[in-house]
Amino acid sequence: MEINPAVTFKHDRSIMYAKRPKVLIVGAGIGGLTLGILLHKANIPFEIYERAAEVKPLGSAVYFNCTTANFFKQCGIYDEFVSLGKHVSSIQMCNEDREVKFSIDFDNHEKEFGANNYIIPRPQLIDLLLRQLPKERVHLGKKVFSMEQGGNGVLIRFSDASEAEGDILVGADGAYSAVRQGLYAKMKKAKKLPTSDGLPLPSSTVCLVAQTRPLTSDEFPDMTLERCQFRNTISHEKMYTWTTFTTAQNTICWVALLFLDEKIGKTNDTFLNSEWGPEAASAMCEEIKDFPIISGGDKILRLQDLMDRTPKEQISKAMLEEKVFKTWYDCRTVLIGDACHKFNPYGGVGATNAMHDAIVLANRINGLPFHPIAEEIEDAFKAYKEERFHWAQSAYETSRVHRAMVGQSTASKCSRYAVKHIPAWLFKRIQARAFSYRPQVAFLPFVEDTGRVKRAPQASLYVKAPVESEKAVSSHTLKCWIINIGNLMGRL
Repeated sequence: MEINPAVTFKHDRSIMYAKRPKVLIVGAGIGGLTLGILLHKANIPFEIYERAAEVKPLGSAVYFNCTTANFFKQCGIYDEFVSLGKHVSSIQMCNEDREVKFSIDFDNHEKEFGANNYIIPRPQLIDLLLRQLPKERVHLGKKVFSMEQGGNGVLIRFSDASEAEGDILVGADGAYSAVRQGLYAKMKKAKKLPTSDGLPLPSSTVCLVAQTRPLTSDEFPDMTLERCQFRNTISHEKMYTWTTFTTAQNTICWVALLFLDEKIGKTNDTFLNSEWGPEAASAMCEEIKDFPIISGGDKILRLQDLMDRTPKEQISKAMLEEKVFKTWYDCRTVLIGDACHKFNPYGGVGATNAMHDAIVLANRINGLPFHPIAEEIEDAFKAYKEERFHWAQSAYETSRVHRAMVGQSTASKCSRYAVKHIPAWLFKRIQARAFSYRPQVAFLPFVEDTGRVKRAPQASLYVKAPVESEKAVSSHTLKCWIINIGNLMGRL
C-alpha cells in the first residue's frame, strides 16, 4: 500500500460505490472498546488491536457517574451494567484511627441528572464491553512497531511482522500510547508539534491496585450493605492515602496511593511502568501492609488482610501521570482517552471521559461522506477536539482537586476543610456544572434525559450519516418534483 499525501487523482464519488471509512483502533481499553461498539452499531468497518497477549483481570474498581448512563442505555446494556455495579451515594473521608471525619454525599443524582453513580470492578466492565463486539474484530498480541499515513490511507506494522491497512487510525492505547509517540515524532520532525506536547509526562503519584476474591460478611461485615462503601483513609504523616470499595460481586477493590514530591515526579523513573502489571508490586505491598481499614465490624483489619485474600498476580502497580495534550490529531490519525488526556484516578473521571471521547468521535466518523478524503477526515477530527477539549480540561482540573484533597500537604488539609464546610447551594451548583455534559450517540435511538438539570449542548448530536443525508436530499428532491408536477397540471 502506498501512503503518499501528494498523490493526485479525481475524487469523483458519483462513480464510486458507497464505502464507509475503515477504522483501525489501537488499544482494547475502555475507550477503544466503546468506540468499537459504536462503530459496529453504525456498520462502519473497524478492527481493534491490543498489545497484550491476553485480557488480564488487572485493576481495581472503575467509577461511573451519571454522564455515561445514556451510552449504556442506548446500547441496551444499562440494566446489566447496573447489575454488575454498586450504587455509590457518598464518599467517606477517614483517618488512621478508623474514624469517619466527614462524607461527600450525592444521593440525589438520579433526580438531578437522570441516573445514579456506580462502582464496577474493571475486569467485569471490560468483559461487558467485549461481549458487545464480534470476537474476530479484537486482535491480541499486536504491539505497534511503526505507522504511516497519507492521502491514500493509514498503515500499521506490528512487531510480529504483520500489517493492517485502513482509512483512519485511532490511538486508544493509554498514557504511553505508541500511536501518540509515533505521531508526535513525525510532527516534531516536521516542526508541527507544540513544545509542551514533547515534554515528559509529569507524575505526581504511584498507585497500587487490586481486587480480593469474593468475601463473606464474617470476613468483611460491610459487604452486606446495599450501597457501595467508598472510603478514603488519609495518613497523619505518611505520604500515603488508601481506598476501599465494596462491590456487587462481594469483593473489595482496594487502592493505595503514594504521593511523590515534584522533583521525583518529574525526573525519577524508578516507578515507571507503562502497564498495570504485578511485577513491581511486592515491595510496595510490604510498605503498606499494616495500614488500618474500616470493615464495619468489630474486627481490627489491615490492608494485609485484604492482600491475603487477593490473588498475588492481580495486584498491580503503576506510575500515575496528569496531563492534557494540545495535539489530538493529524491527517488521518486521532487520539482518545488517556492517549490525549491523562487524569489521576482519584478524580474518578478517566473512564467517563474516555467514553465521552468515543461517543463524540463515533458521531463525527459516522457523519463522514462515503470515500472521505484526508481533509474531510481531519475536519471531523477538528470538530471532535473542539467539542471535547473544554470538557477534558475541566475534568483534568477536577481530578487535580480530588487528588489534592486526599493528600497530606497544608493545601490538602485546607481543601478538605473547604469541602467539609461548603454551603449546600454552592456544592449543588458545582455538581450541576460538572454533570450537565451527558452526551448521546447521534445514530442510536435517543434516550429521554429525565434529569432536572438541563443537558449541556452537544454539537455532534446533530451530525448525520451520509446515507441519511442522501435520503434527506432525495426526499426534498421528490417533494419538489411533486410540487412542480402539481403546478404544471394546474396550468393545464
